[in-house]
Amino acid sequence: MQKLIFIASLFLIGCVQNQQVHPPVGGILSEKDLNTSKNRAKNLNQVERTQIKEWIINQQQQYYPMSLNYWVNIENLQQNRRKPDGEIISYEYDIYDFDWVKLYATPKKNVNVQFGRFEELKAVEDVLRYLDKNQEAIVLVPSVLAFGTYGDNDKIPNDMPLIIKIKVL
Repeated sequence: MQKLIFIASLFLIGCVQNQQVHPPVGGILSEKDLNTSKNRAKNLNQVERTQIKEWIINQQQQYYPMSLNYWVNIENLQQNRRKPDGEIISYEYDIYDFDWVKLYATPKKNVNVQFGRFEELKAVEDVLRYLDKNQEAIVLVPSVLAFGTYGDNDKIPNDMPLIIKIKVL
């Protein structure tokens, strides 16, 4: 009898409906679902920002907040000239988790791309606008500015903050 009650309990727990975070394929989220997703992203961003700040405290290197919600290891970077749309840039970067485990064996590299015409992670594009040729930076990126709730469908899972080592070529 106890086994029957246990199995019935498991069955009922399995039938509990979870809150939808992503729309069905080809579907549209309701306003309730949009608010749930928005609140989830806001709460996750606050948690990740706190975790990143705590991580920074334990590092020997200094990191400085940028206005777009990420950190960089170059003080006063936003005082540099900001490259406008249309300017050409070449760069490469490596992606790490917060244990400094490199996620891809080879760096992502883009040659002669034009600002305003290439699709890149928001934080990567933003920091590139302030870096000079041959300059390098380490960027700490919350998941919302990285690959978000979907990940990259390869090595980066959903909701993963990243460390990005970037160099302008």
